[in-house]
Amino acid sequence: MRFRLGRCEFNERARLVMAIVNRTPDSFYDRGLTWREDAALERVRQVVSEGADLVDIGGIKAAPGAEIDAAEEMRRVVGFVEQVRTEHPDLIISVDTWRSEVARAVCAVGADLINDAWGGVDPELPSVAAEFGAALVCTHTGGQIVRTRPHRVEYDDVVADVVADLVRQAERAVAMGVERERVLIDPAHDFGKNSQHSLEVTRRLDELVATGWPVLVSLSNKDFVGEALDRPVGERLIGTLATTALSAWAGAHVYRVHEVTQTRDVLDMVSVISGDLPPRRAVRGLA
Repeated sequence: MRFRLGRCEFNERARLVMAIVNRTPDSFYDRGLTWREDAALERVRQVVSEGADLVDIGGIKAAPGAEIDAAEEMRRVVGFVEQVRTEHPDLIISVDTWRSEVARAVCAVGADLINDAWGGVDPELPSVAAEFGAALVCTHTGGQIVRTRPHRVEYDDVVADVVADLVRQAERAVAMGVERERVLIDPAHDFGKNSQHSLEVTRRLDELVATGWPVLVSLSNKDFVGEALDRPVGERLIGTLATTALSAWAGAHVYRVHEVTQTRDVLDMVSVISGDLPPRRAVRGLA
């Protein structure tokens, strides 16, 4: 299994860090830290220096909040994507949007990947990806309404539902012209799920990997981690990293995160243990 993002090609052993860059004043984790354009550009420089393989730029927080129309979303992200592309010509740029008009605008200025975090609510997104030769992330939200929280959701088998829905979305994207090697799937922890559902998806992540589509996971400081450990948002790093290690061992390929350095170390350690990377230094007992 190989997949492509921008001009880069990866195999099934890839473990990529996707750094979150929020162009919002009200994101749940950084509380608007990168709302200003100069701060957001500095964030990109920082995460690249820390080892991020790609960045994911978003103009609307996922949680309920102020209504943001397509024009405002584009104002927040299009010019910024263009600046990032100019400053980092080889960086893989993803944009988190569910709107095809926004996706078209960001792809026109250099975005490589459309991260559709709301599971195909706009059926034209694959057409945009196909038009520009961009990659597409298909997500499972269980039919959740955009920017709403799940309430008493039920599944007979959440993993079976996730697998069936994501394979359907992925095959539809290919049928609409997206290159097969440019389609990723994301079980979307917490989206349309309670914490037990997200934990079950994590335990059985290998079933998603077995579909043959590259798997992206967005685990960073999520509510299911907080509930598992009874920790507030600012104290979920250790739980996030533990979940990251397990997901890496199960075979996930892309990790959407806030903390790049720590995630890079976790993924590289898993890669060394699994034999996919050599140790950076190996002298113990040899001298």
